[in-house]
Amino acid sequence: MNKETKEIYLAGGCFWGTEKYFSLIPGVAKTDVGYANGETENPSYEEVCHRDTGHAETVHVVYDPAIIRLEYLLTLYYNVIDPTSLNRQGGDEGTQYRTGIYYVDTNDVDIIKDSIKELQSSYKEQLAIEVLPLSNYYLAEEYHQKYLDKNIHGYCHIGQDKFKEAILAKDPIQSKI
Repeated sequence: MNKETKEIYLAGGCFWGTEKYFSLIPGVAKTDVGYANGETENPSYEEVCHRDTGHAETVHVVYDPAIIRLEYLLTLYYNVIDPTSLNRQGGDEGTQYRTGIYYVDTNDVDIIKDSIKELQSSYKEQLAIEVLPLSNYYLAEEYHQKYLDKNIHGYCHIGQDKFKEAILAKDPIQSKI
């Protein structure tokens, strides 16, 4: 990461589709997938799925804040998750599929909390998005990286319409600058 970019880690169910979605958004410079905030060092996919490691399937998003603000990136994130679903997104169920925002910059905390508060005002149910500092992140196996680019008919809980929206996404405030 260089000085012109920032990073955030977003867990939104199966990381294949979440990674694809964020990779299409203008202003996102880089994405990769991995396992975050668990208890096992350098876990494998099998361990995350079957051995209760505590990790969440997570997308590491590196973005250019001159093109897209964190506030807008979070709005786009909320657009592809069910924020009230605990440990489940689409057909995937388990703690590894929980939703979470994991930050590395404490300056982002207020932005994240304000965003969650605003989102909560649209729901009667309690939101199930955990907000925590990133405690660890281990890159997933190579076959998971850019999975939907390599496997165009691969499973995804995010609809094709959302991918099309991502390509056209423009931060309304940054667009005016």
